[in-house]
This record gives sequence, C-alpha cells and structure tokens, in this order.
Amino acid sequence: MQINIKRPLVVFDLETTGMNITKDRIVEIGMIKIHPSGKEEQKHYRINPEIPIPSEVSDIHHIFDEDVKDAPTFKAIASELNQFMDNCDIAGFNSIKFDIPFLAEEFLRADVDIDLKRRKLIDVQTIFHKMEQRTLSAAYQFYCKKELTDAHSAMADTVATLEVLKAQLDHYSDLQNDVDYLHNFSQHHKYADFMGRIILNKNNEEVINFGKYKGELVEAVLEKDPGYYGWIQNGDFPLYTKKVITEVRLRQFNKKK
Repeated sequence: MQINIKRPLVVFDLETTGMNITKDRIVEIGMIKIHPSGKEEQKHYRINPEIPIPSEVSDIHHIFDEDVKDAPTFKAIASELNQFMDNCDIAGFNSIKFDIPFLAEEFLRADVDIDLKRRKLIDVQTIFHKMEQRTLSAAYQFYCKKELTDAHSAMADTVATLEVLKAQLDHYSDLQNDVDYLHNFSQHHKYADFMGRIILNKNNEEVINFGKYKGELVEAVLEKDPGYYGWIQNGDFPLYTKKVITEVRLRQFNKKK
C-alpha cells in the first residue's frame, strides 16, 4: 500500500558512536524522501564524527574509524540535509526517542536551527510495539516475510522501515492511512524537547518530567527557583532541552514587560 501523504515524508535511520545524544555523534545516515506523487529520492552519507568510534559499537554497525576518516563532518552537510528535509514530515524506527533527538542535537551543534516540532512524526516501532511488541528485524520478518540481512546499516534499516510502514498499513484495517493519524498514534506523550525531559500537558504548557520538580510547570519552577535555569544550561542536558527552557524563560520576560 502506498502511504497517503499531503506533503513529502522523509523516512530515515542513523548509525552513531553510541547512545548518549549529548556526547556521541552520527556516523551514517540514510534517508528516503517520498513525494505525494509517489516519487522517491534517496540520500546516504557516511559522516566523520570527529571522535573515535568505540570498538564495541563498530562491531554492531560495522563502521570503523578508517571508514569515515575522509568523510564529511555533519556540519559540512547540515545545510544540504536541512534543505532535503524542508517542509517534510518524518518517519523512522524508534525515531521519536532516539533518531529525531539525535538529529536535532547535531543540527544545533552545526548552528542549523531546524524546527522539527512543526513536523508530523511517525514512529514505526511504536506502531509495531502497540500492535505486536517486537524489533525491526522481527517486524521486517513479520510484516514483509523477509530477513533483514544487513541490519545496522543505515540505508538497509531505512529501506526496511519504509517497507514495514507500508506493510503495516496493509495489515491493519483500523490503522488509518493518514499522516496526522499516524503521527498521533506514534506518540506516547506530547514532548516539548524530544527526549521527554519536558512534556506538554493538556493545555500545551511545558511540564518538567524528571527530578525533584517532576510534574511542575516549567514557568512556575523558573519563577520560584531562578537558579534552576543556570543548572540546566550548565548541566549535561541535550541542547534541544536547553533551547526549550530558554524559550520558556524568554516568554516569561516578555510577559513582565
């Protein structure tokens, strides 16, 4: 089944040096851009992370320091990627919790402020887990009756993710072929910062989702504990989390003028 879209949809996957989005870096990215006409475009990059790739991670995705030493840095291709993804909705496998926060962080490091919060986000893993509770390789076998022989290659995983999404639309009659519906179905919470440190309540107000102020409005915490802002900005938090806190703080200042 072809995906019913009103604007382009970019399906993507990342391979990285590790799982920590504040310290680790992207080493490979695969993207497929589907246009409403059905036309598809692909982008595939190996990326020099500018830090060593741990051997235990290379053993998983088979990308070693030698493979990327002459590859472009993320900053060198950031504008091109931003242009490729411009005005597109986004899909991936475990993308809402990992790939999208990681990508947002890399864009901010490259001084490219891409507004991903305005996009519809579809997480194929969430759909799979809500329906069947498995992994990408198992999803590929379950829905597509194929074995994912090149798992942990960004392009192979991207192709598999797109095929699984199409197969899910075929498989479930109650799964609507609509980007808005799939975006909402992919969400566990309404996140303000992608990592879930800041979530949105039913009134779309930012709420802290960790630590001693968990469950409290960000505005209220910044009002009663002015040092909290500095603690966040100086701490080991993702740049996007810091950006959201800064936006709330600036909004407070503007209200007081």
